[in-house]
Amino acid sequence: MAQKPKVDPHVGRLGYLQALVTEFQETQSQDAKEQVLANLANFAYDPANYQYLRQLQVLDLFLDSLSEENETLVEFAIGGLCNLCADRANREYILQAGGVPLIVNCLSSPSEETVLSAVTALMGLGSPGGGSHPELTARPVVQCMLRFSLSASARLRNLAQIFLEDFCSPSQVAEARSWRADAALGIPLPRTEAPQQP
Repeated sequence: MAQKPKVDPHVGRLGYLQALVTEFQETQSQDAKEQVLANLANFAYDPANYQYLRQLQVLDLFLDSLSEENETLVEFAIGGLCNLCADRANREYILQAGGVPLIVNCLSSPSEETVLSAVTALMGLGSPGGGSHPELTARPVVQCMLRFSLSASARLRNLAQIFLEDFCSPSQVAEARSWRADAALGIPLPRTEAPQQP
C-alpha cells in the first residue's frame, strides 16, 4: 500500500493535491498509481477542488489514464471525470480536449463500475434533449445504450434507459433500433454481456 504523500500540513489543499499529482507522475508502483488516482477521483467530487484540479491539469491526467491497459486506473480516471462533469468549466474542457471518444471507449469495459461512470459522464457532458454535442448521442452510442437497457444489471439498465429517454430524441432511438445490433461501429460489445442473436 502506498504511503501518503509527505505534505506540510500548512500547505493546504492545493499543496496536498500537488503532492498527489507529483507522486502519480513519479512512482513506478502500479499499486501506488491506483491509490493516488483513486484519491484524486475522490477529491474531484468536491467543487471546492475544481479550480485546483484544473490548475494542476488533473483533467488531462484523467483523460490520459483512460487509455491505460490497467483497468483499475481506467475505472478511477473515468470516475474522476464523472465527478468533474458537474462543473461547466470542466465539461467544456473535457469536450474541447477530445474527451468524448475516450469516454465512449469506456462503454466496452469489462468493469461495470467503469461503464456506469462512462454513461454518467456522457450524461453530465450533455444536456437533456440532446443537440448540444452530437457525438454524445451518435448512433453507435445510442445502439450501445439500447443494449445496456436490456442488461441483467438493474443499475446499468436503468441508467441506459434514462440516457435514452432524456438525452436522445425518439428519432435517434428509432434509427438506432433499425440498424443491425452488430453495426455499432466504434463501440465493441461490452465483454461482460453476451452478444444478442440477430
